[in-house]
Amino acid sequence: MLHAFFGGTFDPIHNGHLRPVEALVDEIGLNRVILLPNHVPPHRPQPEASPQQRLKMVELAIAGNSLFAVDDRELHRTTPSYTIETLETIRKERGKTLPLAFIIGQDSLLTLHLWHRWQALLDVCHLLVLARPGYNQQMNTPEMRQWLVQHRVTDTNLLRQQPQGYVYMAETPLLEISATDIRQRRHQGISCDDLLPRSVQRYIELQGLYR
Repeated sequence: MLHAFFGGTFDPIHNGHLRPVEALVDEIGLNRVILLPNHVPPHRPQPEASPQQRLKMVELAIAGNSLFAVDDRELHRTTPSYTIETLETIRKERGKTLPLAFIIGQDSLLTLHLWHRWQALLDVCHLLVLARPGYNQQMNTPEMRQWLVQHRVTDTNLLRQQPQGYVYMAETPLLEISATDIRQRRHQGISCDDLLPRSVQRYIELQGLYR
């Protein structure tokens, strides 16, 4: 079984996170996706919602959906959340032979070379890349293009036959939804209907978030 993890700030979690992952599940045949909310993301502005609020929104978004689970380990950290360190911990917990995958967006793939110890990622997991609207389909440098050619696979069976080491580019739906846009809409008093689960929207309203 391929164990897949999906990290993010989730400030807030929205349909642009959930629907492409649901499509990825169908495309690859995943049994479960574990969401990993970040505590202190090192490469982007700090979240507006607190760790506890962001965790609650994730829990509300996946309530009753057996496809998803949440792992809150990063929210207990007091230092920046480096993906490689979390994945190395998960690899140690689950053994050397279990296939592990980490889900990222096309936008993250294009800036992967800026991540802390990014070269070590494929030593502990596969990367499953969600399509993102408006982003270049080609890596930015010849070195990164060669890296992708070396590791990319199109046969999903390979993701289960090896514990790590591959990059899979998924054909997931392109949704023009972002947490930044949702926060800006909230700041301006514009409706966010259909952009995020209703339970999350109600929680945001009750907590007075993103005003």
